[in-house]
Amino acid sequence: MKFSCTQENLNQGLSIVSHIANRNINLPILGNVLIKCDDKVLRFLSTNLEIAVSCVVRGKVEEPGEFTVPSRLFSDYVSLLPKERVDVSQLNSNLTVSCGQYQTKINGITATEFPLIPPVEKKHLFSVGVADFRRAVGQVLFAVAPNESRPEISGVLFRFTVEKGEPRLVLAATDSYRLAERTVVLADRKAELCEPISVIVPARTVAEIVRILGIFRDSAEAQENIEIAVGDSQVVFSYDNMELASRIIEGRYPDYRQLIPESFATVAIMEKEDLQRAVKTTSLFSRAGLNDISLRFAPGEPVHVNSANTQSGEHAADLEAKVEGKENAVTVNHKYFLDGVNNIEGDVVALSLVDGLSPCVIRPLPADGREPDYLYIVMPIRQ
Repeated sequence: MKFSCTQENLNQGLSIVSHIANRNINLPILGNVLIKCDDKVLRFLSTNLEIAVSCVVRGKVEEPGEFTVPSRLFSDYVSLLPKERVDVSQLNSNLTVSCGQYQTKINGITATEFPLIPPVEKKHLFSVGVADFRRAVGQVLFAVAPNESRPEISGVLFRFTVEKGEPRLVLAATDSYRLAERTVVLADRKAELCEPISVIVPARTVAEIVRILGIFRDSAEAQENIEIAVGDSQVVFSYDNMELASRIIEGRYPDYRQLIPESFATVAIMEKEDLQRAVKTTSLFSRAGLNDISLRFAPGEPVHVNSANTQSGEHAADLEAKVEGKENAVTVNHKYFLDGVNNIEGDVVALSLVDGLSPCVIRPLPADGREPDYLYIVMPIRQ
């Protein structure tokens, strides 16, 4: 095997695939990246047996072949090389890397030990704008359950559906204490969607695809859309020269829609920045472990935010708001509450409430009569 390419191209390719490679005592090969040279195409692959990432790197292939080397070591070394031509060749169990005055040999493992990555049958293929996708993921991923005691909520729900004649992707995440949902209009639908298609994608997979998309962000040739293909037990994300395949979490995602009240007793509309400041200052006096703050609403009056702690004291703040409906109050975890408010796009927040024992719904203020594309629910702290 022998090839050459620019340091920039080699570094980008390794940045894409090297992140998921893990040191594994039982399978040391999982810590390696597979380098494949065939048909004048240079390709890198890595896997942790749950996620597999591959990318094509622009370069000149002189001799075909395949070999594996430690992923992190190879990536770290290439990142430090000068931005010049890099020549790579395999000799027995070593990979020789030359760039200007730099030359090294990296010990590797034969490619025959690398796990076989079977192709995924792409039954349903969708396309979504990269900018919209990255922003939407950022608005829901933080709400995923941090452990896998309940596997069905340890990932992000991807639901492909048609609403009001538009094909859409709905992303949802919850840890049972709060829930975030974001809707994105699909850029293109290449498969007939007779009924909604839902899959649960592991949180690590979603975080990894966003990380990889960030690598392409400053590229002048970056594509506008990312393709998402759904198979029987896997999902594939394809963008530019990269493809990421991941298992799908089995199980049924909670029917969270039944938690959303059809009508509300109280609706308060307020400036986002004012609400953030009031919650942050009040949170300094919340009780450790509970992180509790209370909000009180009354028509025609400011929203009253307060918290008290026997050790540090108490604090109250009033903020201007338009309150409709009846008097109401709710106590929430300020961290969970702020996570939702911080992810609202725009300057105005609409907070809807039935009573102090029901979910508190946070949305951006609807514009032009359109339904808001973001929804956040935080469960109250029962007194």
